[in-house]
Amino acid sequence: MKSFFAKISLFIIIATLMSACNSIKRVKDDELLLVKNTLLVNGEKSNDVNALSQMYQKPNSRFLNYPLRLNIYNLAGQNPDSVFNAWLTENPKRYERLQRRYSKKQVREMANYKRGFNNWLKKTGEAPVIIDSVKTRKTTKRLKVYYQNKGYFNATAKYDIIPSEEEKRASIDYTIDTGKPYMIDSLQVTITSRDLDSIYNLSKDKSFLKVGNQFNTSDFYNERERLTVLFRNSGIYNFQLNSIKPTVGLDTLNRDYDLAVALKVNNLQVREHDTIIEKEYKVHKVKKVNIYTDYTYENSQKTYVDSVTYKNFTIYSNDKLRIRPKAITDAIFINPGEIYRDNDRTLTYKHISNLRTFKYPNIQYKYDNDSLTDLVTDIYLTPRKKFSLGFDIDITHSNIQDYGFSFSTSLISRNVFRGAETLEISARGTLGASKDVADSEDQFFNISEIGADIKLNFPRFFFPFNTEKIIPKYMLPTTVVSLGTSVQQNIGLDRQNFTGLIRYNWTPNKKNSFSLELFNLQFIRNLNSSNYFNVYQSSYDRLNSVAVSSNYIDQDASLNIASGEADAFIEDVVSNTFPVTPSELSTVLSVEQRQFRLTQDNLIAASNINFTHNTKESITDNTFYQFRTKVELAGNLLSTIANVANLEKNDRGKYKLFGVPYSQYVKTEFDFIKHWEISEKRDVLAFRTFFGFAIPYGNSENIPFVRSYFGGGSNDNRAWAAYQLGPGRSASILDFNEANLKLTSNIEYRFDLFGSFKGALFADAGNIWNALDDIEDEDRKFNGFESLQDIALGTGFGLRYDFSFFVLRFDVGFKTYDPAYELGNRWFKDYNFGNAVYNIGINYPF
Repeated sequence: MKSFFAKISLFIIIATLMSACNSIKRVKDDELLLVKNTLLVNGEKSNDVNALSQMYQKPNSRFLNYPLRLNIYNLAGQNPDSVFNAWLTENPKRYERLQRRYSKKQVREMANYKRGFNNWLKKTGEAPVIIDSVKTRKTTKRLKVYYQNKGYFNATAKYDIIPSEEEKRASIDYTIDTGKPYMIDSLQVTITSRDLDSIYNLSKDKSFLKVGNQFNTSDFYNERERLTVLFRNSGIYNFQLNSIKPTVGLDTLNRDYDLAVALKVNNLQVREHDTIIEKEYKVHKVKKVNIYTDYTYENSQKTYVDSVTYKNFTIYSNDKLRIRPKAITDAIFINPGEIYRDNDRTLTYKHISNLRTFKYPNIQYKYDNDSLTDLVTDIYLTPRKKFSLGFDIDITHSNIQDYGFSFSTSLISRNVFRGAETLEISARGTLGASKDVADSEDQFFNISEIGADIKLNFPRFFFPFNTEKIIPKYMLPTTVVSLGTSVQQNIGLDRQNFTGLIRYNWTPNKKNSFSLELFNLQFIRNLNSSNYFNVYQSSYDRLNSVAVSSNYIDQDASLNIASGEADAFIEDVVSNTFPVTPSELSTVLSVEQRQFRLTQDNLIAASNINFTHNTKESITDNTFYQFRTKVELAGNLLSTIANVANLEKNDRGKYKLFGVPYSQYVKTEFDFIKHWEISEKRDVLAFRTFFGFAIPYGNSENIPFVRSYFGGGSNDNRAWAAYQLGPGRSASILDFNEANLKLTSNIEYRFDLFGSFKGALFADAGNIWNALDDIEDEDRKFNGFESLQDIALGTGFGLRYDFSFFVLRFDVGFKTYDPAYELGNRWFKDYNFGNAVYNIGINYPF
């Protein structure tokens, strides 16, 4: 009986889907479903995105050439209430039976659910696009105007509706004959105001309107915008856009296609009483700047009891001034005695907000007494609260931690030293669970970590000498001094971590930014090194297999970790007390080297500089690129101290400071990201490439684990889990694979599905290698161009949900080319869902 009902249910589901998949289900007999628009310009097909965007009707969106949203819409009923009521009343006993089984209220809720689900289908789906002759004619006229605005004044446009071979479907061909374009033959500029005329002549070579150019309406809009920005940043406080009047002398009977263009900039027109009068535009100057440091609505009518004059600024306060004048005036770019500029106001808004001491400021201008050109600037500042307390709770997951709960709290104190400095004290903790083989009882919460940080932010460079001539204040110079510590227990090797840094940030313009870490100190101390073989199981398995094959232990025995038998076996083999074959010796040495790298304490004293160039204009900008580069040097200062102080060396001949060999290396990184918007549907093609190389030298033979590179993960090659790719062709035999050289590229095609759901197709290529360090395994080393054949390729697809303020991402990656296999046998070896890697991430990977 169950089998019978299962078959019936399956039949109903299939029938419903087949019914929905009928794209013309909602298309009436006298209607045609629009399946394609084609734009033909002068006999050739055009893919001009701007021209295609002029069309009032576009075919239903498609996913992998399938009208998914249309068919979701077709699942919805036309009259869900009537259908449900008819079903409910067609059998007189049905309503009574449902009412007895549930209740009147629940039966009503069934109807509400039916209606709600039906509305959701309509909202998520997409109604069929029916060819509308009115909209088609409007599109034709709009296309004609579009090409006329580009200088093709004699352009003609028509359309043809072409029925499809499939039932109730048709496409539309829009045909444009542009004719010959009109060109700008002469340009006459007339400016009434003498001040405006002088300003214009200094930059007329930057005009968008040039003799010999093809007419384009957008050039006129751009020129009006350019002049408005130019004038308002050259002292013309009251300049208005509508004072610019461009005209074009067009004679359609003139067949030489030459245009005479006139650009006139009129005087300011103002209303005085009932009369419109003209006033000549004049350059304005800022005569006075008043700063009100504790303005609120409540005290706006009070008399200010304290005032200070500093560098021609007048600073007022309702109480004793709590911030040093210099800290305020350094953030203000509207200076007494200088001409008015819009940019000065914008910079002032930005820099005051960046202080994090005041709320968004209110800046007002007024004329000084009866002057027509002297301005008084009033800047109203509302202080933020002296202290603020925050608290966060997060659910976490990592390659080690199965799940965990993290919490953090932070206390912010503002204006600490009366210079708009911000002090932030934070604490954090984590409780989690992991299937740690060292914990036989497998406790629910077997992970803990606690940490604390203290961070001091200066809204300027905190430096022994004045740097303003090198990096002016408009570049937003800031200094961060930070100290932190954390203790991790019950996982891995148990670790203490101490950090300290001094970082300088500045932004020369909106596209470029720099970050200089003059001093970055990190001390890592492993508290439970004896737990290594419990945590890194793959190392233990390799070692144990050698112990068995070499008859160091019996065939059915295992090296005892707790008693130190694993470490004793390594010592016996390395010292040649217990001889083994060359192959077995190589394996043991590899394990011993890996153990040493991951259990050694690290002392890293580094300096680095980071430069970023980003052309992204806004969050909706889908056509931009970003370039980032970083150079880091570590250990050079400590090396100088070691040589002078003749510090102690360890048994490997490396200098020690505080009992720990310090790291010495040079590291460089290049990261490039490019986005293209490739259709009128705002689909995006995203590309990223990254190269990083860290070279040890001097006091180091390898790179610290925390500064090395890994492959795989949700933001890297998504066909491999984090730390599970590479190095090279070594088949990722370790638990956490890392190296000091990384090369990777990613490409992803992003498109809309329906509603807030987005889709993606991607390909990730790259790998990590060891180079110029102490690794001798040829499978892991980078050996020039021949190693490029070990670049792994992962491909897959993804689903995203856009919450507006962040994107939840789910990706499935398949191993397409796996360098772990022998050459000639690497393609599509594990290309299936069983070996796929499933990634969950927040926001886009690049």
